[in-house]
Amino acid sequence: MTRIQSVLAVLLGVGCLAGLALPASSAGESILDVPAVALFAVCGVASLARFRVAVPYWIDGLISVLGAVTLLAALPEIERAGVGYWALLLAAWASGWLFVERLLELGPTVRQNGFVRLLVPVYFGIWILVVWEAVVRGAGIPSVLLPPPSAIGVRLLTSGAVLWADFQQTFLKAVLVGYALGCGSAFLCAIAIDRSPFLQRGLLPLGNFVSALPIIGIAPILVMWFGFDWPSKAAVVVVMTFFPMLVNTVAGLAASGSMERDLMRTYAAGYWQTLFKLRLPAAAPFIFNALKINSTLALIGAIGAEFFGTPTVGMGFRISTEVGRMNIDMVWAEIAVAAVAGSTFYGVVTLVERATTFWHPSVRRG
Repeated sequence: MTRIQSVLAVLLGVGCLAGLALPASSAGESILDVPAVALFAVCGVASLARFRVAVPYWIDGLISVLGAVTLLAALPEIERAGVGYWALLLAAWASGWLFVERLLELGPTVRQNGFVRLLVPVYFGIWILVVWEAVVRGAGIPSVLLPPPSAIGVRLLTSGAVLWADFQQTFLKAVLVGYALGCGSAFLCAIAIDRSPFLQRGLLPLGNFVSALPIIGIAPILVMWFGFDWPSKAAVVVVMTFFPMLVNTVAGLAASGSMERDLMRTYAAGYWQTLFKLRLPAAAPFIFNALKINSTLALIGAIGAEFFGTPTVGMGFRISTEVGRMNIDMVWAEIAVAAVAGSTFYGVVTLVERATTFWHPSVRRG
């Protein structure tokens, strides 16, 4: 075992041993009063035998799953968690980490396996939710400060119609339209700047100026100009996505080497032939880098703009309204929808990048 694996194995065993010895609740109840959790603790202590005999890596995965399930299921029985419960939670987390470490140690074939590459981030994300649920409920944190994931999940299931309407208003209208207009106009401006030294000296400083404008300052102005509906939010997205696309495209157009350009000139290629056959392909990684950055900036800009005026629908409107009503679970449900939408959008752009720039070394190494 590696050093980190040895530390995690010791943490698993010692944490389970402490969980058996220390009270599981603030009332002094023993973990032995909850048979399922006691079974996990015994398995964790028994796993210390790995220092004498070989233990398969999947055993650590089973122990971590057993710990997560039993510790969450035991929360209604123990109510307020004690020191023993937190020791067991730490041990279960260590077991999950150890499982991933040993899984990835099996070799490059396993690491490149599609299922394993998906399993590791999903496994990590699930453990974040497990720890979140256990800490919030075990420590008795008020839901007005931080609701548990279970309450957020219930809100997602019961408020699907409202969340879908907000998603349509914010993402399908403001974000996508503003993203297309902002990135498209910036791309065309970059071509014009590359073509004309005069525009290069005039438009780039103007782009720098626009990028420095605070969103909380320009959002109310754009709402006054374009109205309270989604066009004003799309205008904010245009402003936020314009500069990253402009700068990256200009840098990408300058990325092709002088030898390649000289070769195109020997073929008597004009500006547009060189642009489409050499310079744009060379600029593709820069352009997609801007598209990925803007995929998240667009959602942030649209939601932020909705705080300054919107119809009675939209993610930003719902967040600001429900915070005032102390419906924090609804706020977190909107945040979850926005996070999934933004991550999916980013992932789609990444897939398009891989399909388009498959020849680039950075994609081949991935």
